[in-house]
Amino acid sequence: MELMIPLKAQAGKPMYEQIYEYIKEEIRKGSLAAGTRLPSTRILAEHLKISRSTSQMAYDQLVSEGYIETIPCKGYFVLKIDELVEVEPETKMGFLVEPEQQEAELDVDFSPRGIDLTSFPYNAWRKVTRATLMDDDKEMFLTGSPQGEPGLREAIRGYLHSARGVNCTADQIIIGAGSEYLMMLLTQILGTSRTIAMENPTYRQAYRVFESLGCQMKPVEMDAHGMNMRLLEESGADIAYVMPSHQYPMGVVMPVKRRQELLSWAGRGEKRYLIEDDYDSEFRYRGKPVPALQGMDIQGKVIYMGTFSKSIAPAIRVGYLVLPAPLLAVYKRKCGFYASTVSRIDQKIIYQFLTEGHYERHLNRMRAIYKGKHDVLMSELKTLGTEFIVQGEYAGLHVLLKYRKAGMETWLVEEAAKARVGVYGISGFLIAPLADQKEKCFSTVVLGYARLNEDQIREGIRRLAAAWKCSRPCP
Repeated sequence: MELMIPLKAQAGKPMYEQIYEYIKEEIRKGSLAAGTRLPSTRILAEHLKISRSTSQMAYDQLVSEGYIETIPCKGYFVLKIDELVEVEPETKMGFLVEPEQQEAELDVDFSPRGIDLTSFPYNAWRKVTRATLMDDDKEMFLTGSPQGEPGLREAIRGYLHSARGVNCTADQIIIGAGSEYLMMLLTQILGTSRTIAMENPTYRQAYRVFESLGCQMKPVEMDAHGMNMRLLEESGADIAYVMPSHQYPMGVVMPVKRRQELLSWAGRGEKRYLIEDDYDSEFRYRGKPVPALQGMDIQGKVIYMGTFSKSIAPAIRVGYLVLPAPLLAVYKRKCGFYASTVSRIDQKIIYQFLTEGHYERHLNRMRAIYKGKHDVLMSELKTLGTEFIVQGEYAGLHVLLKYRKAGMETWLVEEAAKARVGVYGISGFLIAPLADQKEKCFSTVVLGYARLNEDQIREGIRRLAAAWKCSRPCP
């Protein structure tokens, strides 16, 4: 049989989720009776013009929830659901969205959050997962090393050394469930009496985590090269949290001279350290990759932090710390009894994903995809004319768009929203007011493009050009 499933590219939901919802509703209404044979994943994919992995994911979810079953050599069949117990959450689906994450009704959303999941290597991930679970390895279901599995740590060490110039041993690496957990762990290692300097504007989630744990926070304004060194000295901080490879959100790639100045600052105090957040260094579009700050460190002053959230998927929730030798000893003494927060099964999957070459191939493919989107965005932004300046375009998954007339940020955001396009003012990334209320002069918005396809990028910029040119207020 054929299924006429109305897919909507602008629905704000993944295609597999739309397929899942449609079939589930048809079964519950009785439109698809028990025993009905569904089209194969291949036929459904061809009919809907989608990838087979997308139709497979929808079927897998329906099988796991008991709506359909698969019979070897025959296909997929609808099950009788009279006795199913259904739990209805407040939302219609079981995919709950936190209130603060719900976004306005937009046709094109240039959000800097998220990545392109349409190109995720589902087949490779499924293959590795199945291979992992097919092994009768009892050890995999026992508590493993608190720092993470030795094999995975060695694989991460090899990748960091070759790709980022990080110098460490596998024993210096700690694996944890996401950046927030690693920040909490790091606070226990360093102590909550520390004063942490952060660039302003910055990654606000990190600021909130450290502040909630009792650390004294010192926002430090930036100059053209990153954290302002004079203001850092005046802040009295003994730890500086920086993103030298691609500062978020300003997009600054910190030059070598400023990195050396930061290392010199850290070296002048026994308890001073630098936290290097290398969150999206895999994606660079001009020039050679800039090695990590940690690779320049000869005094053991840099705490390196990385994650697979941008390079694989946010839901993976696996990050890692590379601790300097002195702090590693503190960790083992104060926190070495904590169990790992990442299951050994997940760690083995990621280990195989790395060591079998899937990760490298995926990165290479995503670099090409993001480069294509980046180039389309840069080309389309030229249509806005000389009144706009593009900044931070050499790396990462977002750019800054600055309007030459000061104090226009709110107007830019509001006019874009009227055109059902989401852009994000730079003032939303501040953690403290700037000196002399400089934010009142802001006319800069953030444009993320990872989640959009090339046609959506073109349509979004076309609407922005029309909105900002047609309703621009008089100077």
